[in-house]
Amino acid sequence: MAKILIIDDERAIRSTLREILEYEDYQVEDVDNGVDGLEMIQNNDYDLVLCDIKMNRMDGMEVLQEGLTIKPDLPFIMISGHGTVETAVEASKKGAFDFISKPPDLNRLLITVRNALDRGSLVVETKTLKRKVSKVRPILGESQGIAKIKETIERVGPTDARVLVTGANGSGKELVARWLHEKSNRVNAPLIEVNCAAIPSELIESELFGHEKGSFTSAIKQRIGKFESASGGTLFLDEIGDMSHSAQAKVLRALQESKITRVGGEKEIDVDVRVIAATNKDLLKEIEAGNFRMDLYHRLSVILIHVPPLVDRKDDIPLLTQSFLDEICGEYGMPTKRISDGALEALKSLPWTGNIRELRNMVERLIIMSDKMITENDVRSFANPSAPATPVNGSQPAAPQTDFNQFKNFQEYKDFAEREFIKFKLEKNNWNVSKTADDIDIQRSHLYSKIEKYGLKRGE
Repeated sequence: MAKILIIDDERAIRSTLREILEYEDYQVEDVDNGVDGLEMIQNNDYDLVLCDIKMNRMDGMEVLQEGLTIKPDLPFIMISGHGTVETAVEASKKGAFDFISKPPDLNRLLITVRNALDRGSLVVETKTLKRKVSKVRPILGESQGIAKIKETIERVGPTDARVLVTGANGSGKELVARWLHEKSNRVNAPLIEVNCAAIPSELIESELFGHEKGSFTSAIKQRIGKFESASGGTLFLDEIGDMSHSAQAKVLRALQESKITRVGGEKEIDVDVRVIAATNKDLLKEIEAGNFRMDLYHRLSVILIHVPPLVDRKDDIPLLTQSFLDEICGEYGMPTKRISDGALEALKSLPWTGNIRELRNMVERLIIMSDKMITENDVRSFANPSAPATPVNGSQPAAPQTDFNQFKNFQEYKDFAEREFIKFKLEKNNWNVSKTADDIDIQRSHLYSKIEKYGLKRGE
């Protein structure tokens, strides 16, 4: 159900507009001045604003400008009893979707409202799609460690210097590698990624350098390796510390001579590749233990970038959390949920052994399991789903009833949690779908889709 805000200092106009729009099944709120209207825009998620131009305390044009500063994608329809072409043009230039004269024509009003709401939905969908196809998401954070990484990327990116990125799992090493490629002169050439830990040791050489037909039992045709595929671009070797000794020797030769030889082949092939490597291991200790070649380490570590764990940059958690809220709610097609200051402080207090990856999963879990406002209690309850919640008021929670061993991955848990949450809300609202959709801040059609997806039935 679309949520509309009316800002007009004439009570009769507000009442008339509210009656018309509520009859069309819109949720409507109204206010008699622009100052209070801006506060409501700041604190609520509206799909559309109808705003008078001539008002006391604040002019409608000012409300339009300030409102679009707060919510840039929020459609405004301006209304006025002194409508002129000049006024309409000015409103359009300042970002209004349309202009309607008083008294409003019923059919014109409803058509304009529908068009404005459709346009708002398209803007949200477009942003979601752009996020999904975007090559590189931004490096978020204002901590000293992140600022140093950004500065290093700006300096090193345009060069062909090899870079070794270190840091714990989930801290964002891959993102750093992507930005180094994005800032390089090779940006129009491919960035090829290889996870050295995910490839069996007997296959890593074939993966990196390719093989000739018949070079081993399953080599039924010639294969081009990652070094050749990345020629002219960037090769990202993730988890380089897990690479076998024989593969390390061949990588070293490729870096020294810019030549490779396919497995089972004799011909030397020239390659022009910039190598960026990453690891969660201490390679100097691996060298001491005899697991990694010192000469390869020095070849790879022309530039060293260390990505700090999340526990060392906790002041970045609010910024990261808000970004994940916007992104995930956009993917789910729901208004962005708000989070309290107490909840942000609770997030800061967690150990974050899984770093940024764990924080994103946590935010997604909170979006699914919480109401419109994510609270400190929500964070305490869902920080560790398999453990009893620790409420702020000190009361003892009931032991969890769900066996979390049944879930193979987070997606299965997420689907389970979403189904139980929707079922609970439907039963709470006596299966009033419209009220439930409003309660959990999603479109009614979206809720019907969820009910069908999870096979929910009344009295189940």
